[in-house]
Amino acid sequence: MKFIVPTRRYAPTSTKTAPEQSRPACANPADADLFFPNGNTGPALLQIAEAKRLCSVCPQLVQCGNDALERGEEYGVWGGLSEDERSALGRRTVCDQLLGAA
Repeated sequence: MKFIVPTRRYAPTSTKTAPEQSRPACANPADADLFFPNGNTGPALLQIAEAKRLCSVCPQLVQCGNDALERGEEYGVWGGLSEDERSALGRRTVCDQLLGAA
């Protein structure tokens, strides 16, 4: 079983002191496996789609996606982006940097 570990950056330390809308959509421990599908084909596509649906309403969407790209997260759905989408963005960024340097 995989867990999303809430940090101060994503989740408040107490739900009583912060409004509910500031908590990330993935803060529910029951949904932790949803964000880490086994593979990216077949039944995993439904799981990825559901994780992205939850991400789409998350107040931390952009920050989560940017942080995942910076950290080089290889697995799971982060910031509404699947493993393949983050990989493609990383490749495109490297190509853009190389073309800009030439």
